[in-house]
Amino acid sequence: MNAASTLHPPTELREKLAQLFCVRIGSNLPLVQTVEESETSVGQLLEQCCVGGLCLFNGGPDTAATLARLQWISKYPLLVATDMERGLGQQVIGAAVYPHAMAFGRLGRDAETMVETFARQAGAEALASGIQIALAPVADVNSDPRNPIIDIRAFRIDPGSVSPLVDSHIRGCHAAGLLATAKHFPGHGNTHQDSHDNLPSVRSSREEWLSTDLPPFAASIEAGVDLVMTAHVAYPRLDPSGLPATLSKPILEGVLRQELGFEGVIVCDSLLMAGVKRSFSSEVELAHAALDAGTDWLLDLEDPLSTLDGLMRLVEAGRLSEHRIDQSLKRVWRLKEKMWHRFGGASLFRDEADQDEESVSAFQSRDLAQIVALGAIDARQSSQDGPVISEYDRVCVVVVRSNPTRRDTEHVHLQNALAERCPRAVVVELGPNSDAGHQQEVDEAVQAADLAVVVAMVKPAAWHRFGLLPYQLALIQKWIDAGDVILAALGSPFAFAEFPRAEHRVCTYSDVPESQVALARWLCGERSKWSR
Repeated sequence: MNAASTLHPPTELREKLAQLFCVRIGSNLPLVQTVEESETSVGQLLEQCCVGGLCLFNGGPDTAATLARLQWISKYPLLVATDMERGLGQQVIGAAVYPHAMAFGRLGRDAETMVETFARQAGAEALASGIQIALAPVADVNSDPRNPIIDIRAFRIDPGSVSPLVDSHIRGCHAAGLLATAKHFPGHGNTHQDSHDNLPSVRSSREEWLSTDLPPFAASIEAGVDLVMTAHVAYPRLDPSGLPATLSKPILEGVLRQELGFEGVIVCDSLLMAGVKRSFSSEVELAHAALDAGTDWLLDLEDPLSTLDGLMRLVEAGRLSEHRIDQSLKRVWRLKEKMWHRFGGASLFRDEADQDEESVSAFQSRDLAQIVALGAIDARQSSQDGPVISEYDRVCVVVVRSNPTRRDTEHVHLQNALAERCPRAVVVELGPNSDAGHQQEVDEAVQAADLAVVVAMVKPAAWHRFGLLPYQLALIQKWIDAGDVILAALGSPFAFAEFPRAEHRVCTYSDVPESQVALARWLCGERSKWSR
């Protein structure tokens, strides 16, 4: 079958229900698959089940062509969404990658302009690749410094300064023509657990929530955000049942719809996460509970065909009403109509866009990422007259990685930038699998150096440990006690929370290539941009 040349919503119950599904294409989870490798299985699914959209992970150079072919075989236009908090390059190899949100939050008076420009450039690149929805911005306020999953993904730690940046991000997306998603409602910043593994619970009062977590979401709704993503987090003061917000009718229908007046699509966070799925014996019951609570779009279903069959049985048994399905379908369909009319019909969904340098602002994207990375450098806890590594004969730079992911940023950009500016610097790595022999070799290299630089690459990542390992913490403390050490956080400042008295500290708030180069420049004395 071919994609329709006109846009009409389905009328048959099974098809209406399937439109509320957004299924994964590509994966960074076992079994790892690229978007291109997933084309056959997704195409087979579309022949049996006309899902409403795709959630894209692990794209490659043929992502746009793959999505265009799938649009052609889909009975109804697909909305393609992706998690692109750091730009499209976060999910599609070769696309532009920008620093984390908190790096933007460090830019002072320029932050709002930079965020809007970033979102506009990233949005143009996404649309050129066949993607219509950014699962961004993060509207969470990172109020708990122990937070293992939000951290530098949030713009800042106070709601008053997060709100205008969330607003700027949405404006930038809309300027490009991209749909935007505020996440994770009603807030995931005031937790110290990861909802991928557990069900976090926020015990703050309603009044505290109103003043801390709510403002950025209220700002996003005022800015016309298209979707709001739910958090798999319990808020007992908002819903005494203790259910995660994704499954809470008082939170979704009561607070988000009635109190805040949100009329767009409520999309749940991934239904593969333990924070929401562990209490259910089947995905059918989980999906039913989410729909019953007020969720419109079911994200990341593991077995969409079986779940669709099961939900149909619930309709037949009178446990799920067609009226409830129609409510969500109307909202999802409104997004398709918006994109359809904004870009002149079926061509947006079915044609592979030209990804030339001008259409995706490739050069401008790289330039902006570099500016943000330079501006984000934070050396306030370090002496501005502290060590410049190029002035030392023997320098040992220890890159500490506690739990790298498969798509994690390597430190090659840091190493190359240091080699260019300070060829004498020796770079060694201390990873999670370093045995006792390797640890001893690194320790001896540090002791033999005139100056040591410890670079911790720590950032939040789904299903991964956050923070440094015990043996790494012990070695770093030993080196600090022995003499001058520069502590550099290539990512989260939480990496060095255990060393409050360390004299020289610098943080980049991201580990992207531009942030690595910015760190190398600072270490080698190029500090005029950061003098305070």
